[in-house]
Parts: sequence; C-alpha cells; structure tokens
Amino acid sequence: MKPSIGLILTGGGARAAYQIGVLDAMKTILREQGWAAQRNPFDIICGTSAGAINATALACHADNFGVGMRRLMSVWQNFTTEHVYRADSLGVIRTGARWLSLLSFGWLLRQWHAHPPTSLLDSSPLVGLLHRLLDLNRLQMALRNGHLQALAVTASSYSSGLHYTFYQSELKLQSWTRSQRRAIKDQISIAHLLASASIPFIFPAVPLDCSGHKEYFGDGSMRQLAPISPAIHLGAQKVVVVGTSNAMSASADLPPEFNYPSLAQIAGHALSSIFLDGLAVDIERLERINHTLSFLTEEQKQQSTLRPVEMLIISPSEHIDDVAGRHLDSLPKPIKALLGGLGASEVRGAALASYLLFESCYTRELIAMGQKDTFARRQNVVDFFAE
Repeated sequence: MKPSIGLILTGGGARAAYQIGVLDAMKTILREQGWAAQRNPFDIICGTSAGAINATALACHADNFGVGMRRLMSVWQNFTTEHVYRADSLGVIRTGARWLSLLSFGWLLRQWHAHPPTSLLDSSPLVGLLHRLLDLNRLQMALRNGHLQALAVTASSYSSGLHYTFYQSELKLQSWTRSQRRAIKDQISIAHLLASASIPFIFPAVPLDCSGHKEYFGDGSMRQLAPISPAIHLGAQKVVVVGTSNAMSASADLPPEFNYPSLAQIAGHALSSIFLDGLAVDIERLERINHTLSFLTEEQKQQSTLRPVEMLIISPSEHIDDVAGRHLDSLPKPIKALLGGLGASEVRGAALASYLLFESCYTRELIAMGQKDTFARRQNVVDFFAE
C-alpha cells in the first residue's frame, strides 16, 4: 500500500517565498519522472503562519497541483507590501506610530486607555489577498473527491495559552490532545489563516470560535513544540519539511566587534526563536526516534507505539537575513522610517525586516534560492517519491 505523504510548510512571513521555489522545482523534477502535471504529490498538507496560506492555496487545488503552483507563483513573484499590510503614511500613523507613542507616553494619553492600538501594522489588505487567492469551496470538493486526505493549520491562543491545530478532512480521524496542544476538526476559513499568520506585536490578534467560545489567536509558530506532529497524527508515514532557515549556517560579514543590539535586532532574534527553533528541535527528535527504532526487531516495532517516519528536509542554503539586508531599500518609505526607528534599516537589524519584506525583488530571490536548493537535491527528491 502506498504510504501517505505529508507536507510541512513552516512560518516566517515573507521568508515563505522560499517554499514556493522548493515546491516549483519539486514539481519539475516529478514531471521529469513521468508524473502528470496535475497530480498532487501530497496526501496531507500542514501549514503554519505564512506557510498555512501556502498550504491552503495548494489544498484548494489538490485536484490540479500545477494550477495551484502557478497561482501561488504569480502572487509571490509579484508581491508588494501593500498586499499584506498598510504601508502608506496614514496607515502607519494610525497603527505603528500610535503604538510606539503609547509605549512611550501612554500614561499621559488618557483617551487611548479604553481603545489602545492593537498592533504595529494594519494587516487588513491581507484579507482581500486571501479572498482573491483562495476558493475554499474547491478545498471541500478536493477532500470529498479524495484528492487530499487532510489540511491542517495551526494557531496559538492568547486567551488560553494553548496551541491549536485546526484540521479539515472527510476521513474519520481522531483528534488529539497533548501537553499545551489541542487539535480540533473544523472548516478552515479565512479567519483561521489570518490568525495563523498574525505575527505577534506586528499584526493584530484574530478571534476564533473554539469549542463553543471565543478566543483570540496569534501566529501558529508561537508555542509550536512539535511542528511535524500534526501530519503524523493525520496519518502521514513520510513527510516533506520545507524550512525557512538554515539553522546550521552562520550569518556572513559579522562585525569585528559586537555592539549593543538594536531593538530590531532583538525583535528579529525573538521572531527567529518563535519561527525557527521548534522545527529544528522536532527534526532532531524524529531523527533520534528513527535511529532508536532501527535497532529494534520487527516484533519489537509492532509492540511499540512509535513508528519510523521518513523525512525529506529542504532548507535555505544561504542565510535569509543576509538576503533581506540586500533589499532593505525596497521597503516603502513610511515602513522604512518606522522600522528604521527600531534599527531595522541597518544590516544587523535585517532579521526583523526579513519577515516583513513583501517586495518582489526579495521574494523572487528567495524563490530562486528554493529552486536552486531543490535541484541540488534532485536525487533525494526522486528517491523519496519513488513508487
């Protein structure tokens, strides 16, 4: 019986452009192996943050993978910041400037006590983009017709402190509960994606109905202790993991001496901890489990609740912070001014900008890197998908 293959798309804001390059190159490699252009390689698709948006777009076209990839490629190759958040002067004044002023002088500004600004940036343009990109009725049909087994997106509840996986499937799958983690079968909506992609402090929290009551949610990368586990719980026996950072590579061009970090540098470090560290730890955990199981006999494996999971991991060959540093000038002037006040206009503060740089010059370079890195792993891709 053909094993179920899961796809894990992690978070990272604009860094998720890298995922599109990886998947596009993977599509080309599989077509060279005789796969039909419309064939979907993945039975289970799981996404977090910006990866949840990519995952849902692919799931909506699970009946024609090629079409889904073309739609995603068109969006990511032609991105502007205004597609995701307001970058005009008025929009920045209404959110970022007010927010920073409140931090500094909020005790003097009595009128803001009742209705304080909720985030650094206004992400309302993202709503329109998602409605243009996604046809969620197609998702339901793809699941009903067996083109996909399950779609899962994750979000973190500010209200309860729990991390939730919302999944949609026509199969009778058992929801799961783990320490600090819950899974709920639900109809994936635009609101779920906005919640999953709501970067803390940067974008506003999103209310979701959760087991009959309302909770406020933020980015799914927060408190995500086991990013690969949803795919395994949903039945994946093999997983493709596309990261948005190479944790093993050091940033180039380090200064000869280390100065006190800017606010942007601290914020970028914090976001990297949220978006990147959980995946690295989960991969190491699975590798240890696979290694341990390799010593067991078949009888012992049958008695164990653990099972080996084959992984194909593709991550950037170049430090994405360095790529972002080359494109800082492409940010709209109001955003550049706002982030510049935090130190993000300097190369050492580029980590923060790397998540917010929704500009085509940057996203196209990440797409090209994803393609290059995947073609370099051509034989691994062929072996992984061999039938």
